[in-house]
Amino acid sequence: MLKEFKNFIMTGNVIEFAVAVIMAGAVGLVVNGFVNDIVMPFVGHFTGGVDFANLKIVLTEAVPANGDAAAIAENAIRYGAWINTLVNLVIVGLVMFIIIKAYGKMKKPAPAPAPSGPSDNDLLKEIRDLLKK
Repeated sequence: MLKEFKNFIMTGNVIEFAVAVIMAGAVGLVVNGFVNDIVMPFVGHFTGGVDFANLKIVLTEAVPANGDAAAIAENAIRYGAWINTLVNLVIVGLVMFIIIKAYGKMKKPAPAPAPSGPSDNDLLKEIRDLLKK
């Protein structure tokens, strides 16, 4: 069983999948940084200085700790963070689309089949007929 597991792990598909997962995580971090640090400040600038990460609808205000009473955290619907996540999704989709298009262009098309000519039997019959003459 251990040998079967080793063969399974060492196949190219599993290793390629592991590399793809690691690369996807790295690309996700880069895209997240790009959206939060470059795209959203531009969007905020053109929408009058709105910081989407801070947009929320507060359902219950936060209550700080006071003596014996425990602190109560703010309860809010953070729709601005959700907008940032949607922008992330669109950019990741765009990047993946560009990568797949480039990969498709790099792939060499399958070679065209050789032109069909006479079969071996046809050639042998032709040779036979020429020899008879």
